[in-house]
Amino acid sequence: MMSKESSLSSRRSPQSPDSSAATDDWKKRKQPSIWCKISHHIFSSSFFITTTGKFLAVVSLFLISLLGVFLTKSRMLACVSSSLNYGSELQGSDLNGFDFGSLGTPWCRSKQGQSVDWKTKDLLKGLEEFVPIYETRPIKNNMFGMGFDHSFGLWFMAQWLKPDLMIESGAFKGHSTWVLRQAMPVTPIISISPRHPEKYLKKGAAYVDANCTYFSGKNFRDFGSVDWKSVLKEHGISDMSKVLVFFDDHQSELKRLKQALKAGFQNLIFEDNYDTGTGDHYSLRQICDQSYIKGGGHSCYRNGDEARIRSERKSLWEKAVDIEELCGEGNAWWGVRGEMRDDFNHSNKAISYKEHFENSRFVESVLDVYWEVPPVGGPSLTRQTRYDPGRTPAPIIEDGRFGLFGRLGLSALDSSVFNGYTQMVFVQISQSTT
Repeated sequence: MMSKESSLSSRRSPQSPDSSAATDDWKKRKQPSIWCKISHHIFSSSFFITTTGKFLAVVSLFLISLLGVFLTKSRMLACVSSSLNYGSELQGSDLNGFDFGSLGTPWCRSKQGQSVDWKTKDLLKGLEEFVPIYETRPIKNNMFGMGFDHSFGLWFMAQWLKPDLMIESGAFKGHSTWVLRQAMPVTPIISISPRHPEKYLKKGAAYVDANCTYFSGKNFRDFGSVDWKSVLKEHGISDMSKVLVFFDDHQSELKRLKQALKAGFQNLIFEDNYDTGTGDHYSLRQICDQSYIKGGGHSCYRNGDEARIRSERKSLWEKAVDIEELCGEGNAWWGVRGEMRDDFNHSNKAISYKEHFENSRFVESVLDVYWEVPPVGGPSLTRQTRYDPGRTPAPIIEDGRFGLFGRLGLSALDSSVFNGYTQMVFVQISQSTT
């Protein structure tokens, strides 16, 4: 399912590649124009968040947007091609990219440095197909559920992987079930959720799938309590690589990872892969946010550079995390203030850094692939404010590429659908060899 000779794992910087081949590939890539560089620098670094406050930031955003429109229309310094020619300027792009923003983005190291098969050009083609599909969604207002970025990511990966069975833990009103069904029209789905989606039909829009087995309501069984051997036998599944499991249940991702590994599942998607200092459960991103990883580890020194940068970013991005939110007793920064949270924040267990470090080593020992779904567009395009772009992978469509964003139909969507991004991640796992 994943290429064994795929590119090296995500955050290995192109500026210091591990081989001459990688160096040559980086040199061959089409470099961005001056406009792209200016826009990227403004919206992904602390330069955009100056000490002069929000007013200048808003004015800057307005002026840059006008400049981008002018330059795009005049074709003087266009950042995008005049047609949707995905294969030319984007061929061979490294989806995993490198550190985006002054704080860097943590990541999980895989055992053999494998990565996903798809490229940026594949994501762009997928966006062109998915936008009109998304506009037909039965649940228009999916508050507290997935927005556009994650809906697209789930749809794209399910369609690309083409599983024989799809399992979701956490269905809510059924939006994710609908997304999976759009990707794979006839593939069976198993949906696990305490409350059956049909219950929401009494109050508004919901989705119930005819070709879905529901472990909900009176038939509810937690993912970790299901006799998966028997269930898979009933569905005629013998090849575990042909099963896709989607978690959107706000449970500890370490717990779910171990349960999935025990059952033999290999392909997993976690919807809420919360950044360190945020969220209501222990996530893979939190686990892998380690000082020995580029972009990982934190300083809780209140007068340090990180504290200053976080304070500046907090003035603009609603979900940016400052030092007071990040660091707990004894300057514990792992998880959320040094806690390993679980079960919708109902369980808050303080853990030591030693335990946190051991958790990261365990994840690395079973991890074959780790890939975070990037935001669909940069913040000047989506106008989102609810996540910090300095802590995310580089967006699929970078800031300033207004023409491409519009041609794909994304500018016609309400900006609110881009405000639910929480670093959805695809992982592929197997038993540790050590």
